[in-house]
Amino acid sequence: MQYLARREHSCRELQHKLLRKGCDEALAAVVVSNLESEHLVSDDRFMESLIRARRNRGYGPLRIQKELQEKGVAPAAIENWLVVTRQEWLEDIRRVQRKKFGGKIPKSYAERARQARFLQYRGFTYDQIQQLLNPRGQD
Repeated sequence: MQYLARREHSCRELQHKLLRKGCDEALAAVVVSNLESEHLVSDDRFMESLIRARRNRGYGPLRIQKELQEKGVAPAAIENWLVVTRQEWLEDIRRVQRKKFGGKIPKSYAERARQARFLQYRGFTYDQIQQLLNPRGQD
């Protein structure tokens, strides 16, 4: 219960924590299952919380998706919660670019590549980066 008091956990993540503390594998599975049936552990709540937190920190959909996969969330559930093509991501990428680079559209190829690399590292898709850095469809 101390783990759950601090933050939301995915079912698999909580089970791994219990196993690392020396809990028997069968007992850990039963405990997590019971907590899930009592709605004390929820992958949906965990995803909602993690997505909100990561978006506020300026991370894009690909990086968030990777983190959710590492935490043991089912791919189908991730697809339901994390729609990469939403317009909200363009607002997020603009906010991140404005914070890091002052919102200036790069004039040189080198500066454009530098900004693109940074945004790609943050987890934004190629299409999102192109829409931001190449708004008129020019090369």
